[in-house]
Amino acid sequence: METVVKQSIGLDIAKSNFTACIGKYNTDGSCILSKASKFDNTRAGFNQLLRWVRKYCEPSIETVYSMEATGIYYEALAYHLHELKLYVSVLLPNKVKHYAKSLNIKSKTDSIDAEIIARMGLERKLDPWSPPAPIFKQLRDLTRLYTDLKVEKTGFINRLKSIQSGHEPSAFVTKATEDIIKQLESAIVNCMKEIERLLASDPWLEEKVTKLLTIKGLGLITIAIILAETAGFNNIFNAKQLASYAGYDVVQRESGSSIKGITRISKKGNTRIRSALHFPSIVAATHNKDLKIVYQRINKGKASKMIGATALQRKILLLTYAMWKNNTIYRYAS
Repeated sequence: METVVKQSIGLDIAKSNFTACIGKYNTDGSCILSKASKFDNTRAGFNQLLRWVRKYCEPSIETVYSMEATGIYYEALAYHLHELKLYVSVLLPNKVKHYAKSLNIKSKTDSIDAEIIARMGLERKLDPWSPPAPIFKQLRDLTRLYTDLKVEKTGFINRLKSIQSGHEPSAFVTKATEDIIKQLESAIVNCMKEIERLLASDPWLEEKVTKLLTIKGLGLITIAIILAETAGFNNIFNAKQLASYAGYDVVQRESGSSIKGITRISKKGNTRIRSALHFPSIVAATHNKDLKIVYQRINKGKASKMIGATALQRKILLLTYAMWKNNTIYRYAS
């Protein structure tokens, strides 16, 4: 008789409910998946989930609860399970997406997604999740609001330009759009002030941020976004892991002697970090003498200058991580 050696709960979470699937890995290498069940995304639903798991799982074998980081809908359940000292793993959606592709699964339903995540928890060694310190959670909420407001402002500015370029633009529409832009500008200023206040509220954090600001080209908002999206580099144990988390890990396309693809970054990671580092890399390429040398060396003979800019983004991120861990300031090469 085959025995269970690993158990995984796959959780596909939506705003009002979530779907769960139990996966079991046996000594013969087989994977058994249960029929998916749906629960309310409330504390009552969490307790129902745990009763369901106790009914069908082996209590002596550790169970991994895996879920996607879908917006903020996963947080309540993740915190609840973590408080109960259960093994929780939170996955980036694109990791699950590419795993599903490897299984040649093309359909997408809540039940199928839960089954995929459960199977992933059986076949992979998933990193445990721990909640960020409260200050980093607040910082994440603020920086995401700041970024979203900036995107909205850009959208309305483009809309205003389009309106003004048309024939006899409506005075009301023009004025209303201008008012919205002013409101967004005010909200952006207030949001930035709150970010600055939060960073200054903790002397330890303020000191660390001040040291990171010695990197010429790196501004306060970029540092805030990096720290917010990594929860102060919580659960980041090395530079390679950080590069992968942000989507800066290098992938190669090469097969035999005929296919020699261009080496590029995967982009399978946190898009907010990469977006935040775009302009700092351009500034650093001009005003940071050390990074400027790196930028010029990488771009030598290259058709696209973005290759060097992307390399600087990665270098700035890893430099930020090293300085954070070592609690140092940036020192220019002599």
